[in-house]
Amino acid sequence: MKTLQQQLGNYGLYHRSKRNVLTHFFGIPLIVYAVLCLLARINLPVADHVINGAHVFVLATVIYYLLLNVSLGLIMAVILVVMSIAAAPIASLSFTSWLAVSIGVFIFGWVLQFIGHYFEGKKPAFVDDLIGLIIGPLFVLVEALFLLGLYKQLEQQITDIAGPTKP
Repeated sequence: MKTLQQQLGNYGLYHRSKRNVLTHFFGIPLIVYAVLCLLARINLPVADHVINGAHVFVLATVIYYLLLNVSLGLIMAVILVVMSIAAAPIASLSFTSWLAVSIGVFIFGWVLQFIGHYFEGKKPAFVDDLIGLIIGPLFVLVEALFLLGLYKQLEQQITDIAGPTKP
């Protein structure tokens, strides 16, 4: 398994334009939220309880993030749990409304992504490595933390791999 620095550095190679990163601050959370809305409608009976597909997705994703970095994994766990709670009302809508909202948010999120990659002049990272679909949300989190002056060593390690950001 690649290290946190390798994963974020590789993802960073496709995201050096500040305009691209900005579109990702909005696009990626919208995509993740839409996926959680879609998955929250899938009910899975487990013993005397019912869990949904969003719970399974959050658990699997958080385990992966925790393996990469405990503190970032815990932050992502909080974010994803809150997002899955926020997805529940959408999942409880009528079938047509649930699908329209979820797919609409999903498409809007991807439109923002592709606008960002137009600015970047590069294809999205997942085209070359599907793990980019899971690393994207973590990348947005660390970019936000970098803006707050946190995780400076990690920021330098990503810059060493991907190069400096540009306007």
